Amino acid sequence: MKLLRIGAAGAEKPALLDRNNTLRDLSNHVRDFDATALSKAGLAALAAIDPDSLPAIDTAPRIGPCVPRPVNFVCVGLNYVDHAHEADLPIPAEPIVFLKSLGSIQGPNDPVRLPRGSLKTDWEVELGIVIGSSARYVSEADALAHVAGYCVINDVSERSLQLERGGTWDKGKGADTFGPIGPWLVTADEVPDPQALRLWTEVDGTRMQDGTTATMIFDVRKIVSYVSQLWTLHPGDIIATGTPSGVGMGKKPVPIFLQAGQTMRLGINGLGIQTQSVIAD
Repeated sequence: MKLLRIGAAGAEKPALLDRNNTLRDLSNHVRDFDATALSKAGLAALAAIDPDSLPAIDTAPRIGPCVPRPVNFVCVGLNYVDHAHEADLPIPAEPIVFLKSLGSIQGPNDPVRLPRGSLKTDWEVELGIVIGSSARYVSEADALAHVAGYCVINDVSERSLQLERGGTWDKGKGADTFGPIGPWLVTADEVPDPQALRLWTEVDGTRMQDGTTATMIFDVRKIVSYVSQLWTLHPGDIIATGTPSGVGMGKKPVPIFLQAGQTMRLGINGLGIQTQSVIAD
């Protein structure tokens, strides 16, 4: 299933994208994609609904984040071999984990605002893991049982704040609008191998990133298990799993960064496409 949330920010309602790419209203069946809906039983109940029985949505509404605000928005850094190389950094011995501000979360096609004084705002297409059931100290063998599905994430990053202003990466990762999620949550049964997905980014029509999740250093099983050793993952939590090479910071001989007026377009095969205009704050 492809599950999404539509409507004005803060007033989204649950919907489904059917096999004919028609939006269907799910609000008579679930209040939102909460812990109950994302559980195995909840997803099975949604899958049992005949999409043709659901009211069609004929307009083109705003698409919101594909899950409500999570407890944790987890990110993994330097998780692709080629991205570590372009950053001139060693391959990590274990996952580099940080938290992205929940205030950064927005819909997949909402504008991205450059922070005031931004000089080095960058793009990062990433496979997002959506947690379906609480995960605490889970093994790699059991990790995928806790995954409800997957989505596209743009881990927008201001590099001067991230790397040149002291402290941790968080200050360059958590600005308002820096966490577009969606357009939809694709349930895990439709993604038989999350390590075989092509992901890409374009800026003003120029292909910047073109990679595959096959080159992750730590795969989805490892990431879910590893993070669950650090803190409890809750239903609806999001994990961004890292980005392949091609970020602006890594462009040679001169890095390329986002400017107001540009457009980012990024996607993952089977998981949908995001499009964001870049605006000044």
